Amino acid sequence: MKIKQPEPFTFEEGKKAVLLLHGFTGHTADVRMLGRYLQGKGYTCHAPIYRGHGAPPEELIQSNADQWWEDAQAAYKHLKDLGYEEIAVAGLSLGGVLGLKLAYSFPVQGVVPMCAPMFFDNEQQLTVGFRQFSKEYKQLEQKEEATIQQEVDALMEKSKDVFKGLGELITDVKEHVDHIYAPTFVVQARKDQMINTDSATYIYEHVESDEKDIKWYEESGHVITLGKEKEQLHEDIYRFLESLPWS
Repeated sequence: MKIKQPEPFTFEEGKKAVLLLHGFTGHTADVRMLGRYLQGKGYTCHAPIYRGHGAPPEELIQSNADQWWEDAQAAYKHLKDLGYEEIAVAGLSLGGVLGLKLAYSFPVQGVVPMCAPMFFDNEQQLTVGFRQFSKEYKQLEQKEEATIQQEVDALMEKSKDVFKGLGELITDVKEHVDHIYAPTFVVQARKDQMINTDSATYIYEHVESDEKDIKWYEESGHVITLGKEKEQLHEDIYRFLESLPWS
């Protein structure tokens, strides 16, 4: 069975642009509903897909954290090339980490990290997530259970360098969060079982912005953009964006 590969999207609307960044093993479906909601409120939204993502797990482990950072920068540049001078960034999980890195590397109007890890004490959870993603992908390919088990075990063995690089990225961003002066809205799901939720408090306490806020979503899990409180999340992000000093 051939699986349709997801694609990046650009929803052009107003002069104010928002860069939307997906999570590890995810793709643009993570942030599509948020993008459409913000488009309806007059914001242009662009979401890239990092190398190796939105593809079979074999391709994911051929990519690395340096490439994902390059892809996030290219997405920012894409909006600049389209003529958008003012850009805010919202990212889920790995996308939140990349969004924070953008916020201290380039001019941004504001940044919204959602369920973004700051502590790499959770390699086991991340590898569990990758194992689950790999298994589900192979089930979609309608492979036999024994074949799936064998292929997933082989993938786990080959994925060690990917997780090493991911850990180094997370640690590097954690050490530079205090270089962020842009307005920041930290979003965290209370029922997040993928990351250490102390990450949210760490980000909130260490960004140097005078304008910062944090909100906990009591009924949501890690992929908060697709969870039961997504409508409230949409409204809260819109309210934050409206508070920014757009020209």
